[in-house]
Amino acid sequence: MKDKWAPFFILLAAVLWGTTGTSQALAPEEAHPIAIGAARLAAGGLFLLCIVLLSGKLNYKNWPIKTTILASVCMALYQPLFFTAVTITGVAIGTVTAIGSAPILSGFLEWIYLKKRPGTMWWCSTLLSILGCLMLFVNKESVYIDPVGILMALGAGLSFAGYTLVSRDLVERYSSLSVVAVVFTLSAIWLSPFLFVFDMSWITSVRGVSVSLHLGIMATGIAYFLFAKGLVHVSSSTAVTLALAEPLTAALLGVFLLGESLNITSWLGIFLLLLGIGVLIGSPKSSGSEKELGMVQK
Repeated sequence: MKDKWAPFFILLAAVLWGTTGTSQALAPEEAHPIAIGAARLAAGGLFLLCIVLLSGKLNYKNWPIKTTILASVCMALYQPLFFTAVTITGVAIGTVTAIGSAPILSGFLEWIYLKKRPGTMWWCSTLLSILGCLMLFVNKESVYIDPVGILMALGAGLSFAGYTLVSRDLVERYSSLSVVAVVFTLSAIWLSPFLFVFDMSWITSVRGVSVSLHLGIMATGIAYFLFAKGLVHVSSSTAVTLALAEPLTAALLGVFLLGESLNITSWLGIFLLLLGIGVLIGSPKSSGSEKELGMVQK
């Protein structure tokens, strides 16, 4: 029965990720986005490490060092690449390029390294979801395309796709809790220099502490633990497509909590996102063995 719930674990993780934008909007004004990302990984990594140590589930025997380092580097790179892309080329284009490219890049990586290509249902779901994401964000601001920003956004999408692919190999051999605890602790170490580069005085305020704890515990620790549990039974390409529920959640929170308004095009984008995700979940290939995952042997 656990494999039946795997897609929903990933969707719940994406919903928690979707609260990131709202949390940043509520953070102190002097908090730099990259500093928030570094604090997020630091809090998340420490939280996960404490949980796994207290539970006594950390098994470090025969741990694959190279794979673990690769996963942690991918996650660490995602934060500055994404925030830099958004800063350079704007929220709309930066978000669409990063989040929209991740599923395609994930499917490409699976095809290249695992010799398996996603099936027809995955392509239909992914294209619907990416189109919905594009329609949701493109009307939020004037479109400004910067080549460097686009390159950074693609790098962020590749980083997330790479993290997902590598993590799936880890969670097949070790507990999900151990994997995310080790990977995110290392990711936090890689990004720790940013904590000294940017002004971190904001983190001592009530709002700063609240935002940091929410991002670290809920939007990172718990979210990526759920994502890792889902990866045990779901292919990396399917998982990344399901993760497109993140911008959907962010948009709805913006409407109901921040007072933002969406036009008809954006609401149509939300509908297409829901349709794409629904197609993937409704398909019998959305969970189970790799043969059932919509994966075709090359």
